Amino acid sequence: MKIITVLNYIAKLVLIVAISFLDSCKSNPETTATKQPVLTDYTIGEKWVWKYKGVTDEGEVRSDGTDTRKIVDFNGALGMTIDKDTVLVSEIVKPEKSDTPKYKWPLEVGKKWKYEKDWTSQDGTTGNQSQDVEVLSFKKETVGAGAFMAYTIEYKGTVSNSRGYSAKTDEVWLYAPEIKNFIKMTQVQDGFSYTEELIEYSK
Repeated sequence: MKIITVLNYIAKLVLIVAISFLDSCKSNPETTATKQPVLTDYTIGEKWVWKYKGVTDEGEVRSDGTDTRKIVDFNGALGMTIDKDTVLVSEIVKPEKSDTPKYKWPLEVGKKWKYEKDWTSQDGTTGNQSQDVEVLSFKKETVGAGAFMAYTIEYKGTVSNSRGYSAKTDEVWLYAPEIKNFIKMTQVQDGFSYTEELIEYSK
């Protein structure tokens, strides 16, 4: 009889520990994994506004303004306005076929990968960006637009171009799954600091 009682006690104890562990996983944002947004996550009228500023180490302001993006009806489909252009949202959410992507989905704390991108500017200059990436945390972050749960993603590496320019470039992006976008980005590159911060979000 005593043996049965002890076994029942042990079984209950194991069950309590297991439930406690599962509850802690649910309440601990560090265990969260976020998939890439899909088309149905976006709605017409949804809008993001960022404030950006670029300053040299000497204090010279080289860029200062705002960037607005909005979801609109684009010939019967969802489009996102970017500057004077409108891009289909279906293209934006299309999975990136790259071994070195900007975001490696699903996002989760501790994940690491390599980001590489080749580009060509309007004047024909070609370049390359190569960075090691790590997701450092997932926690509440506050910016001008409010407070959001966001991943802190660190990018560290180099940028170079065909004109002989080469520099170390370090970036930190705060990505908020709730709004399917980044809420802040800071970049330090060869005597130049650049920041973008979300100051308005609505839907």
